[in-house]
Amino acid sequence: MPDPLHILLVEPETLLRRTVTLTARSIGIGHVHEAASNDAALKMLRERTFHGAVIAVECVARDGERHYDLSLVDRMRDALTSSHHAMPIAIMADQATPTLLRALQDRRISRVILKPFRAKVLLETIAGFGARG
Repeated sequence: MPDPLHILLVEPETLLRRTVTLTARSIGIGHVHEAASNDAALKMLRERTFHGAVIAVECVARDGERHYDLSLVDRMRDALTSSHHAMPIAIMADQATPTLLRALQDRRISRVILKPFRAKVLLETIAGFGARG
C-alpha cells in the first residue's frame, strides 16, 4: 500500500481548515496537516516531509504599497525545509492581480484558488498533488 499523501494547509480560518481536513480524511485523499500561520507552517515543514501545500496569502501594506506575503513560499522553494523544493504548491488569495500572478509564476506555483471558493475546489487541488507523484 503506498504511503498516504501528506499535505500542508496554511489558512488562518479555523473552520475552513477543519472542514477541508475532515473532508479529505473522510474521502481518503490523504492527511491534511493544518497550520494557522506561516510560523506554525515553518515548524511543521522542518519536522516532516510534505507532498504538497496549499497556502493562503494575505495582502499586506509595506512602504505605502500593498504586497502579498510570499515569504513562506520563498523559504520552501529555497530548500530551507524538509520537503522537496519543487513540491506542488497552490495559493489561495482574495484576488489575482497581474503583479501577484507574475510573482507566483516565478515561484512555480501550480494553482491559484480565488476566495471565496467551494471546498470541492480545494479538495480537487489536494487530490491532484497525488496524481503528480
